Amino acid sequence: MPNTPPPPLPTYRFRRIDAVRNMARFYMLSLEPTLFGEVAVLRHWGRIGTRGRQALNLYPSLAEAETVLARQVALRRRRGYVEA
Repeated sequence: MPNTPPPPLPTYRFRRIDAVRNMARFYMLSLEPTLFGEVAVLRHWGRIGTRGRQALNLYPSLAEAETVLARQVALRRRRGYVEA
């Protein structure tokens, strides 16, 4: 039986651009597996054209990480971000 790779984990890329407010931001959310069986929610954000900042939160199960990811995606959309 061939060894099949696991399905890809979701990644979301958002942008928020408002020329009147001189705002050009990006936000990226993804799930990443760890070596110890946990799942990390990776957040990367900042002004477009900069390196930005990153935060990583670990969760014991994929279900918990997906719940947190869904909340973050909904929050970004409420704040005016659109998928890039």
